[in-house]
Amino acid sequence: MKKEERYLFPADYMADPSVHVFNGRLYIYPSHDRESGIPENDNGDHFDMNDYHVLSTDDVMHGEIVDHGVALKVADIPWAGRQLWDCDIACKDGKYYLYFPLKDRNDIFRMGVAISDKPEGPFIPQPDPIRGSYSIDAAVFRDDDGSYYMYFGGIWGGQLQRYRDNKAIENPCLPADNEPALPGRVVKLSDNMLEFAEEPRPVIVLGEDGKPLFAGDPHRFFEASWMHKYKGKYYFSYSTGDTHLLCYAVGDNPYGPFTYQGVILTPVVGWTTHHSIAEYKGKWYLFHHDCVPSGGKTWLRSLKVVELEYDEEGKIQTIKGSADE
Repeated sequence: MKKEERYLFPADYMADPSVHVFNGRLYIYPSHDRESGIPENDNGDHFDMNDYHVLSTDDVMHGEIVDHGVALKVADIPWAGRQLWDCDIACKDGKYYLYFPLKDRNDIFRMGVAISDKPEGPFIPQPDPIRGSYSIDAAVFRDDDGSYYMYFGGIWGGQLQRYRDNKAIENPCLPADNEPALPGRVVKLSDNMLEFAEEPRPVIVLGEDGKPLFAGDPHRFFEASWMHKYKGKYYFSYSTGDTHLLCYAVGDNPYGPFTYQGVILTPVVGWTTHHSIAEYKGKWYLFHHDCVPSGGKTWLRSLKVVELEYDEEGKIQTIKGSADE
């Protein structure tokens, strides 16, 4: 039987949902797609987002989705260039910290931080990006001990291939298919939530043989990191990009390594697939997007949600994407 699913906000094109529960209410932090007329290319220039809205609800599958309006826009960010891609948020000591990737005026992606007293914003950006930050797709995870970790990174347009050991290299390149895949990154955040507390570390995904997945493996990391815990285990999930899957791996601590477990979501209509996983009122949900409402325009995406289920061993049951329906 097909799972019940819902398009969350048909009034507008939004994607890349990061989802958290604050004060008993579920908040969605998506990127905001628009038609800017830029041709499609492998660098993702056609994803030319220039602001964020915040959505919220108290009933995931059937309740009203409230649009709280513009929470942050490119024009308000002092160091801004262009392209306000996927964001995430964390709450500490009554303050809300929005983390966002944005190209600076040299067209290099950095991570910025903006602060609010409310989960819906508006958010006031810091004057400069986080020192030592790079690439895209921030996902912030609070562990049980109160530590906060940022997972980030994306290849191709996300520029991760331009870095080795957290330093820019002169000749960016992707590994060969028979070489270990480029890993995402994880870094502990400082107590003030505005800086990295350490050098970012690689997030290694291992295969059944205990070796890192190769670049040619269809299940290797590409972008869209997410972290959640289930029954004491750390579930690192991600998009495989050009193979169009959402996959996950499981580990025993926030840094990994993580052992590959399987596919969460098969391909959707549209090039990208990007998600978050959250528990609300005793049920687990997968939030993601596809391009069915826009007729397959991959830069005009729509938010979706479907219930996520685990088996008795803690494995996530695979969900069919819209391209398979």
